[in-house]
Amino acid sequence: MDGSTNSLDDVSAESSTEFPDRLSLMEVRLQAQEDEITLLKSSLADALRKLRLHDQQIPLLKQQLIAVNPAAARVLNQSCYVDGFARSCRLSSSSLDGFHHTSNRVRRNSEKSRDSQEKTKQRLSKKAASSTNLLTRSPSLESRAKDLISSTGSQGSRRGTQSQSIKMFIRGRPITMYIPSNILNYEELRMDLPLQKLDLDWVYGYRGRDCRANLYLLPSGEAVYFIACVVVLYHIRNQTQRHYQKHTDCVRCLAIHPDKVRVASGQTAGVDKDGKPLQPFVHIWDSKTLVTLQQIGLGTFERGVGALTFSSSDAGTLLCVIDDSNEHMLSVWDWNKNIKHVEVKSTNEAILAVDFSPTDTNNIISCGKSHVYFWTMSTGTLTKKQGIFGKYKKPKFVLCFVFSLTGDVLTGDSEGNILTWGKSAADTKTLGKGAKETFQIMKQTRAHEGSVFAMCVLQGGAILSGGGKDRKVIRWSADLAPERECEIPEKFGAVRTIADVDGEELLVGTTRNAILRGTFSDGFVAIVQGHVDEMWGLATHPTQNIFISCGNDRQVCVWNAEDHKLDWCTTLEESGLCADFSPNGAVVSVGLSTGRWVVLDLQTKEVVSDLTDGNEQLSVMRYSPDGSFLAVGSHDNLIYIYNVTEGGRRYTRFGKCTGHSSFITHLDWSKDGKYIMSNSGDYEILYWDVASGCKLLRNRFESKDREWASYTCVLGFHVMGVWLEGSDGTDINALCRSHSESMVAVADDFCKVHLFQYPCPKPKAPSYKYEGHGSHVTNVRFTHNDSHLLSMGGKDTCILQWRVKGAAPGDHSKEHLASSSSVCSSSSSPVNGT
Repeated sequence: MDGSTNSLDDVSAESSTEFPDRLSLMEVRLQAQEDEITLLKSSLADALRKLRLHDQQIPLLKQQLIAVNPAAARVLNQSCYVDGFARSCRLSSSSLDGFHHTSNRVRRNSEKSRDSQEKTKQRLSKKAASSTNLLTRSPSLESRAKDLISSTGSQGSRRGTQSQSIKMFIRGRPITMYIPSNILNYEELRMDLPLQKLDLDWVYGYRGRDCRANLYLLPSGEAVYFIACVVVLYHIRNQTQRHYQKHTDCVRCLAIHPDKVRVASGQTAGVDKDGKPLQPFVHIWDSKTLVTLQQIGLGTFERGVGALTFSSSDAGTLLCVIDDSNEHMLSVWDWNKNIKHVEVKSTNEAILAVDFSPTDTNNIISCGKSHVYFWTMSTGTLTKKQGIFGKYKKPKFVLCFVFSLTGDVLTGDSEGNILTWGKSAADTKTLGKGAKETFQIMKQTRAHEGSVFAMCVLQGGAILSGGGKDRKVIRWSADLAPERECEIPEKFGAVRTIADVDGEELLVGTTRNAILRGTFSDGFVAIVQGHVDEMWGLATHPTQNIFISCGNDRQVCVWNAEDHKLDWCTTLEESGLCADFSPNGAVVSVGLSTGRWVVLDLQTKEVVSDLTDGNEQLSVMRYSPDGSFLAVGSHDNLIYIYNVTEGGRRYTRFGKCTGHSSFITHLDWSKDGKYIMSNSGDYEILYWDVASGCKLLRNRFESKDREWASYTCVLGFHVMGVWLEGSDGTDINALCRSHSESMVAVADDFCKVHLFQYPCPKPKAPSYKYEGHGSHVTNVRFTHNDSHLLSMGGKDTCILQWRVKGAAPGDHSKEHLASSSSVCSSSSSPVNGT
């Protein structure tokens, strides 16, 4: 039992330092391969499905043509015969422009059989007239007549105002978008920036799972910590937040200057949009004004900054930094002048902590995997001595250390011990006359069961230690006699770091991404909480400032966006991947990773319904506007439709939508609650008549003017402009139209949140771009009154709440769509809104 627990502690200790770049690179490659395989499977399935449809529909079409115009049927037969396979008559049930291709192919093959250009023209003219007459007389083909007539003269262009559709391409696949009737001149549509902007209002979460020494209390009463790319200053008494937002990728470490005002924060390198590594750096900034005072190390550090610390004996003149390169380069800087004094290779093993001696700036200590190093800086060089464990068992990790008031170095390790180190005279008998003094263990104190993750020295000399397996916080006297102890609740995980408030009150950061506040006598309560694994599910309440989140940690959390607090949380048996509130706000449905989905009562927190559809993960849950239906989108390519009764507490299967050739990604209901628009993993847009029995609408042209109660589908005419040129289809994970229908927020794969004007149907539409997340943004949702936007990071386990500021909600953007004389200005590059 102890061995398994220690191994878990070791994993936690090593997770943020061992081969982060190699692991992330492998994850990127694996994801790319999985995406490619999925696309190939989807394309193959799509091709087979369309071939079957062609085989079924061509005989029917021939019969209709023979019934009203035998000559046209002969031309069709000739075309099929010439191409040698019925596939040449491309009439796709999911794309009306297939009929355009059929018409063109008929014309091209007819041209080949004529010797003169004049006869060809005459033949085409007669056939066009015949086809027009045929289609207007045939009820079954009447819906396709508009496309056939309007396509004349416009087939060669990619888009044009004369045609009724426009194509966008994703990974070479054409996607046809039909232009709504109220757009008089597509080419002259003006794409403007939205009238609204975003300001970061609140940050939910804390990064404790794989970082250490990242929680401090400032004299201002603010706790300073980080998650994703944001350093948070949380005023405990006032319950307010301020944010330092100048980092471009995940923050990994913090240090507080001796003046308790200035802060140093280091970040990981990250990658740009093309996957190329970016350079990490350290920012030194003023915690009162949030002004950046200095940036150091750009071009010097590799992969990321793993640990840093200010000197203390010289009023914080120097800053020591250890990067995440293979050699873990240790450098010392005069940070105010941005001058590097010295740099040296440290070790190939993980380094977890570093600090200057409080009495001598020339002495530095670092620790990590199976080592403690004592560094001496002299005349521009750094030399190290390794701590000798001697008769004591060498631990797998030395996780933390502090300086006692007597000057001793105390280390906490993965064996659960606190070791006291001191200088020892050289053993000249064993090591020879040239031997120098060594650093050896003077005392071993058994402290915790499992690892000692954190240590802290109080003003009077007492010492605090935090444990892994036992989750205990222990107070020790200066000579390491235990005085008091308490245990933090199991649901918060192990102790990650400890910050002293006033000698009695403490702040404790935990490995399950919570910050606790409390005392030994009264216990601890959470003041900051968050998810601990990748998140995907996000939904906002229809009438209240409440939202729900769920993810791979199996937690379903209900948050109060007004009070910035976690209302309640429950643990499910599987990962939650999607969610939606019922329109009456009484229940919320959550889709899980196994095809199962549950409905929770918002007041009692009880499961009121538990059903399963298929055995693959569910990707979207969406209630109809009146709450009478629930649509469940699955990775088995199906959309399951349920009748909803008893205020959202009873569900009966109504039907299922069958026709997608890849997994369902997004769907929306029409405002009248009769139709659904859906997207799939192979970039297909389909429309469904739910009220008539979940029928696939073959004529997508007929849905071009339909109004949608929500707009979360990432593919559609009204949001076409959110896609950058060259996008591969996975670059946008989610989008959400505001309730005012004036703006649309986009969650992309490059850690960014975008705000566009809605609608934005033209390429290169301008947007405001906001940074803060440290991984792919998986979801975005507006609150019920559009006062705030919520964005969810994937692996950064962070939820950001943005305040919407600017013009009052309105329909200003619709005026642009109706205008046929406006000037297009959408070619400008996206504007950074931060």
